[in-house]
Amino acid sequence: MKSISFDATNALCGGILTAVGIFFAWQSFGLELGTALRMGPGYFPLVLSAVLILLGLTILVQSARVKGEPMGPIAIRGIFFILPAPIFFGLTVRGLGFVPAIFVTALIACFASSRMKPLWAIAVSLGLTIFSVAVFSYGLNLPFERFGPWTRF
Repeated sequence: MKSISFDATNALCGGILTAVGIFFAWQSFGLELGTALRMGPGYFPLVLSAVLILLGLTILVQSARVKGEPMGPIAIRGIFFILPAPIFFGLTVRGLGFVPAIFVTALIACFASSRMKPLWAIAVSLGLTIFSVAVFSYGLNLPFERFGPWTRF
């Protein structure tokens, strides 16, 4: 008879997701739920917590069947470039405007990879900026300044 072995990382993650989902489901019962046609303020959090519980239980069951890979090295370079990029965007979009803020944000995020060359990073950032302006400014007509007060000379 075989004994059940758990992949500790997946079991822990599945347990945490399930526990968080149960907590938020319990908290959503304090709000008015309503019906599917007339949703109350607690309906959507309850549905999201049910999805979270389902995903957590799925990961927990998978941890009993599949032996996971050992965790690799932590990508420190990615942490130091990916995490500050949206923070930079949020702090500068009103002052710089959308175009310079999205360009510099993309440029910061490009250097998360050690294989990224500076010229290619500029090209990718420029392409992403043009695409973003085309979609958000011209396509969706969102009311934001393309160039903010910090960039006016």
